[in-house]
Amino acid sequence: MSELAARRIVARGRVQGVFFRDSTRREAQRLGVTGWVRNCPDGSVETHAEGAPDAVAELVRWAREGPRHADVDELRVDEAAPQGCEGFQIR
Repeated sequence: MSELAARRIVARGRVQGVFFRDSTRREAQRLGVTGWVRNCPDGSVETHAEGAPDAVAELVRWAREGPRHADVDELRVDEAAPQGCEGFQIR
């Protein structure tokens, strides 16, 4: 098995109500990244992403801008433990 990277990504700004979760799911699927994305009560969007290191890094780069109507003010990225996710879910 090849190396697996996992990251916890938290986007803050105008990130809810702008299709951030669905756009993240579509981008992750395009990149072959598994995990999940959810809205948080504080208005942020949290993503758990795992997969090939280059693909996860590309999803992080994408999340810095997000979908067209998003306005990402802050992006926090932390290493995470792989969860063995299958597919990419919106929670």
